[in-house]
Amino acid sequence: MNELSSSASTPTIQCEQLSHSFPMAGERFQVLKGIDLTVMPGEMVAIIGPSGSGKSTLMNLIGCLMTPEQGELKILGKSTSGLTKAQLADVRRDHIGFVFQQFNLLARTSALDNVKMPLMYHDEPIKDADERARACLESVGLGDRLHNHPSQLSGGQQQRVAIARALINRPDILLADEPTGALDTHTSGEIMALFRKLNNAGHTVVLVTHEMEVAEQADRIVMVRDGCLLQDSSQHLEGAK
Repeated sequence: MNELSSSASTPTIQCEQLSHSFPMAGERFQVLKGIDLTVMPGEMVAIIGPSGSGKSTLMNLIGCLMTPEQGELKILGKSTSGLTKAQLADVRRDHIGFVFQQFNLLARTSALDNVKMPLMYHDEPIKDADERARACLESVGLGDRLHNHPSQLSGGQQQRVAIARALINRPDILLADEPTGALDTHTSGEIMALFRKLNNAGHTVVLVTHEMEVAEQADRIVMVRDGCLLQDSSQHLEGAK
């Protein structure tokens, strides 16, 4: 049982001097160089930077999909250092919902069953799985598409299914990696409006993007370049919330 719990005064995400490298041509390529980042409960933060800047690596570290070579990551005030792979999987399952550019839906599976899929990783069967999945789809405006397969849905609708799937475990954090990258401008606007709605409902949202017009819809923009955090600016967008 994961003992993490949220508090209004405790950072939801805290990165302290996170550094990471990958092997390349017989050497180590430093992708992240001492990143310090704090995200408080209920914030909506955009991480922006060019390709190769390290922003996706930072997202993977925050999502406990990777472990940093140096530095410390705290989720809901608890350090992830020293956690086993199974314990990190529990953190992801219980506290983090993921949304990706490519929707990663099962092609021959209904929207309802795609959304229910993360519940399979619980130790015991979730008795209200159908009701929870239905409620998540209704929350993203797809209550009338429960039994449609991905091929019967538009790109925007598929991304809404992916967001509903990210919500099924009632996470504290929503992590979105280029969530509008495969969508047209109008649909991107709809998806960003949905993230804002979820943020207003209490979810802490962190999204990675290379599009400034997407990033500007967040409360804060974190600029990453060459593995370094160059800028962390609060966005006071009138009427955004």
